[in-house]
Amino acid sequence: MPPSHPFPLYTIAAVLLSAAALTGASPEPTMKSTQPAPTSAPACAPDDAKSACGLPSRVVIDMGKVRLQRTDAEWRARLTRDQYRVARQQGTEPPFKNQYWDFHGDGVFFCVGCDTPLFDSKHKFNSGTGWPSYWQPVEPAFMAETTDSSHGMVRTEVHCAVCGSHLGHLFNDGPQPTGQRYCINSASLKYMPRSEYDAWVVKTGAPAPVAPPAP
Repeated sequence: MPPSHPFPLYTIAAVLLSAAALTGASPEPTMKSTQPAPTSAPACAPDDAKSACGLPSRVVIDMGKVRLQRTDAEWRARLTRDQYRVARQQGTEPPFKNQYWDFHGDGVFFCVGCDTPLFDSKHKFNSGTGWPSYWQPVEPAFMAETTDSSHGMVRTEVHCAVCGSHLGHLFNDGPQPTGQRYCINSASLKYMPRSEYDAWVVKTGAPAPVAPPAP
């Protein structure tokens, strides 16, 4: 079982405060939005899993608990239309027609709303659902959950703990060692290649996440 806290607690606090700052001494990391070439869809997961991923969330995220506060106008200015619809209005992208579902680059995925590191490509796997899927986040403290009872089912909605941006849903049908599947919208993520991430880690003083081998 991978360690539950790959970041030291003092570093978690530092990263959260850094991500929550609208301005600061350290520049924001430079992300690459790399669109992979279209490929044929793999064998799909069970229909119920696809349906559960594909339905939009109807939960009310308590924005009073998040560290970074922006006005609606500020969010609209920062995000593209699709990013705003997904991250701030809890929308859902179509399966197999989003940026990272079949993306295999080596690097780290950051929150589109606040540049908090959320997922490592070493934890990404092909769930067959058509959305990027991960069996664990970079750090559980960077994630927040809300029970989603919309559409006649009970799901676990996940969002960024720093800025409250909607990410997707969490299911308990993933691979070992966690058995979890974070079904995430590409529009909620920004990708940084490993080499650039390593340089960013050195520059900011934040340690790289401990990434055990993928299952």
